Amino acid sequence: MSRLFSPLTIRGETMPNRVFVSPMCQYSCEDMDGKFSAWHVVHLGSRAVGGAGLVMAEATAVQPEGRISPWDTGIWSDEQIEPLSRVAEAISTNGSIPAIQLAHAGRKASHDRPWNGGGFLDSSRLGWQPVGASPIPFSEDCTAPEELTTEQIGVIVSDFAGAAKRSVNAGMKVIELHMAHGYLGCSFMSPLSNKRSDSYGGNLENRSRFCLEITRAVRSAIPDSMPLFVRVSATEYMEGGWDLEECVQLCEWMGSEGVDLIDCSSGGNSSAQQLHPYPGYQVGFSEQIKNQTNLLTGAVGLITEPRQAENILLDSKADAVLLARELLRNPYWPIHAREELDDEIGWPTQYLRGRELQQLLGRG
Repeated sequence: MSRLFSPLTIRGETMPNRVFVSPMCQYSCEDMDGKFSAWHVVHLGSRAVGGAGLVMAEATAVQPEGRISPWDTGIWSDEQIEPLSRVAEAISTNGSIPAIQLAHAGRKASHDRPWNGGGFLDSSRLGWQPVGASPIPFSEDCTAPEELTTEQIGVIVSDFAGAAKRSVNAGMKVIELHMAHGYLGCSFMSPLSNKRSDSYGGNLENRSRFCLEITRAVRSAIPDSMPLFVRVSATEYMEGGWDLEECVQLCEWMGSEGVDLIDCSSGGNSSAQQLHPYPGYQVGFSEQIKNQTNLLTGAVGLITEPRQAENILLDSKADAVLLARELLRNPYWPIHAREELDDEIGWPTQYLRGRELQQLLGRG
């Protein structure tokens, strides 16, 4: 058996393989109420049918103001539990582990859907006032966020814990905290976006405090048997900004708070970043964090070929791979990858007739 299709046990959950569906925002809540819709059930359920070992629901806001757009999902209310449970059921009954990423967009909140241009939405256009570590806008096109008070920070930490409890009640089996890509947690970490003079700003320990408080609160709110992941930006590609050395230290601290796996991404905290992606461009971050912290890591970013994914694992550069856009293009990528790597047929029995016809026509 290939490494990619070997199981991975973390705490009380065993992922049947190491192909994970990365969280991808769909901007598809029908009534802008944060409730997962029929689209999400089909979208995420089909990735489970496609053979992924873990399917993670998109960045889901812990507060209404924490959404990237008015059409984002949320789990700040008990009324949102039942719609999310339908997603969890669609994933789990089709053989995958259901997971959810909990998030707060911070200064990058209140934007339009990407296919509408993604511009900032003010209060006259369904938007609201964003909040952040400091009153520094993400770009010239964004409004300056209101600086959070220590009392407001405490509320957000509590809301992350409440969202985690609701996710557990909905049937999710893995929680991931979104601390990357310039969203609220990430903006606290960076000295470029955090100019605070209180206990949440200044040195690395203070800039990491918000993330660590959320981690501690969520770990305490969920069962001990439940895996906890954190997505980080290993660097922000800016001189004088957040870098890999600081990220490694943060990951060590998070490991001490009960984090099990670091989902290693990068960038997103500055509109002026200098980023030049290439296949597997973030794998080095996963490898270094894994080697320097002894935590499990996930590699993500332009991983598109089965042998590429397999070699990442064989070379001990990560413990799992997370695919995003490749799984938008082909929800059945894991099935095809398993055939290529292990010569095993992983198609659902309901679909075998299609494969037989493909063979008959000489197409594989």
